This record gives sequence, C-alpha cells and structure tokens, in this order.
Amino acid sequence: MLKKLSIIALFAASAFAMHTGEININDKDLEVSAKFDLGQFNEAVEPDTMFVGGKFIKADEKHSSPEKSDLDPYFEVSFLMMREIGNQGMSIGMGAKLNFTEDYSSLPLGLEFAYKIPAGDLIPMYLNGSLYYAPSVLSFADADNFLEYRLSYDIEIIDNGRITLGYRNIDTNYDKGNGGDFTYNESYYIGFKIGF
Repeated sequence: MLKKLSIIALFAASAFAMHTGEININDKDLEVSAKFDLGQFNEAVEPDTMFVGGKFIKADEKHSSPEKSDLDPYFEVSFLMMREIGNQGMSIGMGAKLNFTEDYSSLPLGLEFAYKIPAGDLIPMYLNGSLYYAPSVLSFADADNFLEYRLSYDIEIIDNGRITLGYRNIDTNYDKGNGGDFTYNESYYIGFKIGF
C-alpha cells in the first residue's frame, strides 16, 4: 500500500514539474533560453529540483562597455539544483554553467533564488535572481574572469505563461593582453516565459 501511495505521489508531483522556454528582448538585444526538468526524464530525480538548460544571446554593442563592434554571439549550457525552503514560496539553488563566445569561455559557479510573492490572489507574481562568478582558474581561452547577475519580476497572466521584466549584467573580462575588463551586455529587457 505504501509503495502504491509513493508512486501516486511521484506522478502527482511530476504533473506540476515543468520545462520552461524563455525569450527576452529590448530595442537591441535578443535572448532565447530553455530549461529542462530532469525529474520528468528520470524517476530517481525529484521533480522541480534538477535542471539542465541552454541559452543564446545576440547582443548589440550599444549595451557593451567599452563598445565593441562585431560583438560575437554568446552561448551557454547550464546545470542547476533547486530546493524549496519551508513552505513560504522561496526556493534557492546552486549551479554551474559553461559559456562561450568565439574567443572567450568560462565555467562559472553560482546561486539562484525564486520567490512567489504572497500577494498573488488575483495574479501570481514572482521575483527571481541569480549570481554567477568564475575566477581566472575557471576561465579559458582569452578569458580572465566572468561575473553575471540578473534580477527579474514575473507576472503569470495565464496558466504556465508569464510576462517577465528584468535586468542583466554579463561581464566577460579578458586577460590584460586581450582587452581587460569588458561588459558583454548590461541591459533591461521584457519577455515571455512558457512552461511545458
């Protein structure tokens, strides 16, 4: 009986787990990303706790510092583990990424949080943030270090569909002989997040 209840609970939890796709834009930049819930592929993994993902950013030099013409596209693959803390709508996670452009790559480690704002009786709202850093020992090619932080506010206007407003800062710093400090992208954006 206990085994049957465990299986039913696992399938019920899986029904609430979601993969997500996201597209963010502003007047100059495009960001497309996807995150897959490993709990939907492997019964040994609890849903909504372990994710793999990918990201592509086509950024404009107007949002880089110093401005650099012919800015290379940015690619990223990621792994994230999340855990809900208590039952107050707060989740915290830790993860790692492998990111690269044509002449830059790094392996930053980081922290993420997600918070469901409790005033969402009419429309569910969320606050999300992340911080990733790679020192020189985790930076390759011409890279010296990497720092990314972002903050976003989501409004769920339909089931599994959110509008997101956010800010991102991505520093892809090069070693001194190849350009030194460089902000790849610093911008505000608006976008859609879809759960599937």
